[in-house]
Amino acid sequence: MLPADIPDDAQLIDLMDHRAVPSVTIALESSPLPRDHERVRIALRDAIDDALRRVGQRDDLPHGAAHAVEARLASLLSDDDFWAHQSRSLVVFASPGRLHAFRLADRVGEKVAVSDRFDMSRLLRTIAYPRRIFVLQLSERLARLTEIGPDHGPIEHALELPDDHELMLHHADNDGDADRDRARGATGDRLERTRFCRTVQDEVVHIVPDHVPLLLAATTELAPAYRAVNTHAELLEDGIEAHPESLDDRDIERLAREALDRLREDETAAWKEDFGNLRAQNLATTRLSEVAAAAASAAVDELRFDLESDVTGRLDEFGNIVDRDAPDAPPLVDEIAARVLRTGGRVRAVRNADLLDGSPLAATLRFAVPAQR
Repeated sequence: MLPADIPDDAQLIDLMDHRAVPSVTIALESSPLPRDHERVRIALRDAIDDALRRVGQRDDLPHGAAHAVEARLASLLSDDDFWAHQSRSLVVFASPGRLHAFRLADRVGEKVAVSDRFDMSRLLRTIAYPRRIFVLQLSERLARLTEIGPDHGPIEHALELPDDHELMLHHADNDGDADRDRARGATGDRLERTRFCRTVQDEVVHIVPDHVPLLLAATTELAPAYRAVNTHAELLEDGIEAHPESLDDRDIERLAREALDRLREDETAAWKEDFGNLRAQNLATTRLSEVAAAAASAAVDELRFDLESDVTGRLDEFGNIVDRDAPDAPPLVDEIAARVLRTGGRVRAVRNADLLDGSPLAATLRFAVPAQR
């Protein structure tokens, strides 16, 4: 499984609230392949040089701050243990007193920023609709787990099953002298199917991250047995009906992406319906000023924002937007999302097509907030 340093809400809030001069943010493409690690390390070194040039251009640097940031970034470059395991993207935050590096399984785009706070826009993209999915093919002769991501086709993940796991489902023709008491019948009885599926399931949950969907392609005998023992919260209700042994990698990728599309479309349709009902009660809005004011009042229950949004600005203590589109202003979504998370609201990055009214964000509210002038 690819390394994935997914931040929880507490980590996101901590990073969003951090203030220090200078605060450096670097995002760049990485690679899980060991042969590419040196190339990625060189790319990070170039990005660090770019960031340090920008740091040197600031006129508000505390004494020794630039050297402290440079030392922290250099320590990451020389950390061989860190470089032994990489993923598809790398996001680094550094300030005189802090260094954080996140290896992400999705592509998040490249960026170098220097400010008085970290640029959280790339990391916030991890709070999005699933763009990865795993497919489990399960039959009497096959137990195969593959991963499909936003920018790659099926990658097989080895399941470390017992050498004799296939024998759990086979009829023993030795007059009862088998080493193990196996069930009668071509595919075994319910007890043996359950044991077989639990063995596979225990391996699957060690590999598939909790937040990533799992699509099941199992025979008609094994599908209900697997679902009965499954503990992965994101196992999709609808599986693949075709026989698992009939599927090649092209079939797997096509069916997996179709399942992801259905998942997003169904969830978005339900959210839009709820949003319309709440808006009629003044409990939902897509107006930027109203969302900002609601975030400042701890009124936002759920915030959805365009993961490609480049709107910048700051919020004052009352939620008024100031410094809109100023050259040195941070991403406005970061400011709003921080306040939503801090007050217990949910945050999700989505495609603009999954929002409403052409707005870069939308919010459902716990209580109505007076309209902004």
